[in-house]
Amino acid sequence: MMHPRTLSVDYDRTAKVVCVVGSELNVNLSRSAPPSSVFFSVKCTPNVRYNISPQPRETAHLSPIPLSGSPVLLISMSQASETENDNKLSVRYYDENKTVLGTAILHLTAVEISLDVDADRDGVVEKNNPNKGSWKWGSDGHGAVLLVNCDSEQTYWKKPDHDKSFVAKVSDLKDMSVMVLRTKGPAKLPEGYKLTMHISQSDAESVRVFRPGDSANDSLAGRFLNIFVKNYPIVLSNEVLSNEVPYLGGDAEMKFYVEGLRFPDRDFDGLVSISLSLLEPINSALPETPIFTDKVVFRVAPWIMTPNTLKPIEVFVCSTKDNYQFLKGMRNLVIKSGYKLKICHEYMNRGDRWMQDELEFGYIDAPHHRFPVVLDSPRDGNLEDFPYEELLGPDFGYVTRVAERKDVSSLDSFGNLEVSPPVTVNGKNYPLGRILIGVAFPTATKGRNMTKVVQDFLWAQKVQEPVALFSDWLYVGHIDEFMTFVPAPDRKGFRLLLASPDAGYKLFRGLQRDGHGQAKLFEGLEDEEPITVDKILDNEILRAHNSYVQHCIDWNRDVLKRELALDDEDIIDLPILFKLEAREDEEECRAVAYYPDMVNMIVLGKNLGIPKPYGPKVNGSCALETEMLSLLEGLGLSCTFIDDFASYHKLLGEVHCGSNVLREPFDYKWWNLEM
Repeated sequence: MMHPRTLSVDYDRTAKVVCVVGSELNVNLSRSAPPSSVFFSVKCTPNVRYNISPQPRETAHLSPIPLSGSPVLLISMSQASETENDNKLSVRYYDENKTVLGTAILHLTAVEISLDVDADRDGVVEKNNPNKGSWKWGSDGHGAVLLVNCDSEQTYWKKPDHDKSFVAKVSDLKDMSVMVLRTKGPAKLPEGYKLTMHISQSDAESVRVFRPGDSANDSLAGRFLNIFVKNYPIVLSNEVLSNEVPYLGGDAEMKFYVEGLRFPDRDFDGLVSISLSLLEPINSALPETPIFTDKVVFRVAPWIMTPNTLKPIEVFVCSTKDNYQFLKGMRNLVIKSGYKLKICHEYMNRGDRWMQDELEFGYIDAPHHRFPVVLDSPRDGNLEDFPYEELLGPDFGYVTRVAERKDVSSLDSFGNLEVSPPVTVNGKNYPLGRILIGVAFPTATKGRNMTKVVQDFLWAQKVQEPVALFSDWLYVGHIDEFMTFVPAPDRKGFRLLLASPDAGYKLFRGLQRDGHGQAKLFEGLEDEEPITVDKILDNEILRAHNSYVQHCIDWNRDVLKRELALDDEDIIDLPILFKLEAREDEEECRAVAYYPDMVNMIVLGKNLGIPKPYGPKVNGSCALETEMLSLLEGLGLSCTFIDDFASYHKLLGEVHCGSNVLREPFDYKWWNLEM
């Protein structure tokens, strides 16, 4: 890329000039000519290239050129200098009689300078990519990627690495993006010239730059210490916006390490730029002036959620004094599925069993590295220490969004935050799926909503464009109470499962018609009054409640069909009934599941952990379980029914609410998205 620079010269003087290979010096010949000049001529050494603009009319060989109009001499260098001032160019001026009036002489020192990044996103820092100073989405795009350094190399007294203003361990460098300063030229720059790296104040809030220290030891002890001890001084930070960097001389490279400090958000679009300038001295009393600047651009990698269709790695649940049956069922399911189980014990959870509500797993990805990152909800129940204390560590990042306590509601728990599998909607591809959040109905004046700081964060990640669903009609208010996704071998590769009171009533009417009206729900449960199918069907108030709930779910059904481009064949209705109850602090009634909410399941590959519904028994089998098997086993899915009645359902949650799953990331690279 050619960088033009206007150069002022004087006749009868010798000027010493540094020229960067790839840049261009522009000399206005009329402005620098002696009075009465009519002609000029140019001579130079072999490595100097020049042109004249506008191109003069042809003249005899070596004849002076007419100085008419405002001709500009365009000077560039073909290669770097081996020694200082080893190239020369002279401009000689003549009067009308072609008598010499004066000569301007330039002694030129050529250097190659480039600040380089992995602009083509292949994991290698290539030299002087022409697109390194901008960002473009897509498979044919360009621009370097930066990770937020939000894991912790420390395991004791830990905090995220980006909260430390130093490199504590060399292993931390793998979380940073490499930036290379490449130079070629004489052993040293001419006196007074220097290289500086600089950044704007706004960008400095988002990145930090380190370089290897000058005292990197070559001794065995020094190399050993360098594994653990910082030897990487800060070059740029929010307190150091400009800093001189070494010119090494000869054909040299110097690595810099760029650390991301924050994720894209409402006030940060994720783009940062870093510049390198060559400064020229005027005199000791005046500041240097930049004569060449190179710039690189990074985009901070977004936080990406993982849908149910991705392979599990580890399952997380809590152990409490009353959830033995649930824990037993979960352990058996996870072992059968071949995954790892992590149990959060009471000393850490302090009785808070709602693992899904406290956190959401995701990851960040760059061409050189990727690792999981947990998003900690602003809910902050008794599990609030778990994401930080137990998950944050080497190659496991942590991020949170803090809201005013008065603004936080049940909708800020992350049972109210899900993500779809990949979809294509009206020709637009969402290869990483779309985030789903529950909010108040658009016409509500007093409804609960997910707090703005979390919504802003989710929208700012860009790559999984959120969809707002209506969940405030639920007592708890979480979308996982009426929907989930399971993998499927056909169509779009998944099915959307929706809770459906209509499907529930259809099932119960069929039982009644077939003579099973006296079959009972909740039979065999302690402290629970069994109820017959006939009584459920005779309860007009319950029927009205479920008519309202079906309307709410159908509203969401229409949104999901539209925003995820789903057909009715992509949706399976599960037979689940609800009832309305009033919250203690409100007069308005909201819905809770009448029996264990089977849509609130855990998905582990083809194995599903479903709340045991304790439905009416027909021929010794639970009719609700039988219906679930009929609906899901045809997709190659295996259903395990887990008893969560006393320890979760009675507390207004189910299997999904009490568990969480760390999953493998997408193979698809987010930077290939077409935006």
